[in-house]
Amino acid sequence: MDINPLFRLDGKTVLVTGASSGIGKHCATFLAQLGAKLAIASRRIDKLQSVVEDIAQLGGQAKAFELDVTNQKSVMKCFDELAHWSLPTIVINNAGMSVNRKLLDQTEEDWDQVIDTNLKGCWLVATEAARRLAATNTPGNIVNIASILGGRVIGGVAPYVISKAGVVQLTKVMALELARYQIRVNALLPGYVITDLNRDFLQSEAGQKILARIPSRRFNNLEDLNGPLLLLASDASKAMTGATVAVDGGHLVSGL
Repeated sequence: MDINPLFRLDGKTVLVTGASSGIGKHCATFLAQLGAKLAIASRRIDKLQSVVEDIAQLGGQAKAFELDVTNQKSVMKCFDELAHWSLPTIVINNAGMSVNRKLLDQTEEDWDQVIDTNLKGCWLVATEAARRLAATNTPGNIVNIASILGGRVIGGVAPYVISKAGVVQLTKVMALELARYQIRVNALLPGYVITDLNRDFLQSEAGQKILARIPSRRFNNLEDLNGPLLLLASDASKAMTGATVAVDGGHLVSGL
């Protein structure tokens, strides 16, 4: 891929969590084409093998690692294994989930599952990466995948909304404290992105009502994330830390 050297990732190792499908899989495949060496991680390592193969077919290099972001021992084990392969200097903190249920019907299990994955998991991975980088005096770059729901609310997914608001604040706190170690931390805030999991819903009547609230009158495709993701992941954003970049067709500013 012919691209300005400022945006190239040659010689850099990138860790992408939650990389078996959706946004994580897309991020890993895209960044591999820019010269990065990809460490892709998920709870089910078997589901990552097709991603490794896809990246190889595109001429890239990737290796799969088992990782449960909600478990500190699993996070530390994954980073120990990474240290023997290649310590990532760029982390795309993408692992996440949601439970769709009205507030009064939600359970403690719903809360724990979503908050532990989206917020605690983001914290565990980011801080472990930062410790390893700081210990070796290695500059680093962490990109947390949040959501526009970190800045606005909708019903039916309260733990998800709360977790993503937490990721936004976590990003800012980490940016403040890690700048002295030359570790940057920024957040990407996608709006509604069409994936295989939500395609039918977004095409439904309920989905079209959401579409009517977006000023650009379009949902994002996965490819719409490429430019903003590359900006944050590359040296093109070397003066940015603590920033939140929304990719939402203007949804956050719509007030609807």
